[in-house]
Amino acid sequence: MFKRISLVSLSLLAISLLSIPAQALDLTVGLKTGNLELTSAGPISFGPQGILFVGDTKAAQICAIDTGDTKGSPEKVMIRVKGLNQIIAGLLGTAGSDILINDMAVNPASGNTYVSASSSRGPEAKPVLLRVSTSGKVTIVSLKKVKFSTAKLPNPPAPGGTGRRNLRSQSITDLAYIDGRVIVAGLSNEEFASTLRAIPFPFQSVDGGAGVEIFHGAHGRFETRSPVRTFTTYNIDKQPHLLAAYTCTPLVKFPLQKLKAGSKVKGVTIAELGNRNRPLDMFVYSKDGKDYILMANSARGVMKITTDNIGDQEAITKRVESGKTAGQKYDTIERLKGIVQLDRLNSSHAVVLIESDGGSVDLSTVELP
Repeated sequence: MFKRISLVSLSLLAISLLSIPAQALDLTVGLKTGNLELTSAGPISFGPQGILFVGDTKAAQICAIDTGDTKGSPEKVMIRVKGLNQIIAGLLGTAGSDILINDMAVNPASGNTYVSASSSRGPEAKPVLLRVSTSGKVTIVSLKKVKFSTAKLPNPPAPGGTGRRNLRSQSITDLAYIDGRVIVAGLSNEEFASTLRAIPFPFQSVDGGAGVEIFHGAHGRFETRSPVRTFTTYNIDKQPHLLAAYTCTPLVKFPLQKLKAGSKVKGVTIAELGNRNRPLDMFVYSKDGKDYILMANSARGVMKITTDNIGDQEAITKRVESGKTAGQKYDTIERLKGIVQLDRLNSSHAVVLIESDGGSVDLSTVELP
């Protein structure tokens, strides 16, 4: 027997659904089954239920993929894979020196590690996603007949250019799933080119994001065109914040609630970690009752940054002398060398990618410092 549902009932249903935690909803319901065609595979990150988010920078879109990888025991994982780039090359039929590994993410549901890569370093490069199981087996993630959805960025930089002039390649520099939203950092074609977006998931529509401005200590000026290179989230005074790192190397905090479409947001620079350096990856972890930020860098090793008094840290608004640091304190972890990517595995270990002088890239678990 057909029952008429009133608008009031529908409204109450919608409110009740919104009140259910994201983990209690089946986030795969809105995904379609088909063949996903990636034009590039850049930043990656996991959400709940084994959903992998991939930044396709060439297409300026975010892809959500149901990996079906939801069982495992991350707390028990210890892994080491030597010559990962050589193994990937063998799967693709090319040379290890040609492989470009773009990002790495640990699936918190299973403990398996996922890698985004390119088959070569030129414009003809083919994107590939790979899974490294907890036993060390490396396989290509098939994108045929998978459940997925995509979100197109409405205002990306125009394609074209090479190297640092290829702004489209910086349309997505990092991403993460946080409380029902996919936070995306990168460049847009707006006046405030540096952009942070908070895209509700499951994907419905994507707005133009918030333009962000920061004071760059090493450069001694406010900037709106330098993209966030990597970020993590952290609660400060019980409010969720984005901790974002930029090249040369300011660390900046943004309240998540301010990342609204069309807004102009000024971040608070809480540390200057040294110039002539590019941050590569970062996450927050706890040890001995304290919280720390672990950050890998291109030229300054792995930093263990304190979060002590981070809410009260005075904003950096004056030039920091070249080679000097300011703001939040950190230690350099000397035993962690050659780290190009890292992600938290469990309460005591991280998974890292280590690049040797000979060009080999190894994947390994390391104890959190």
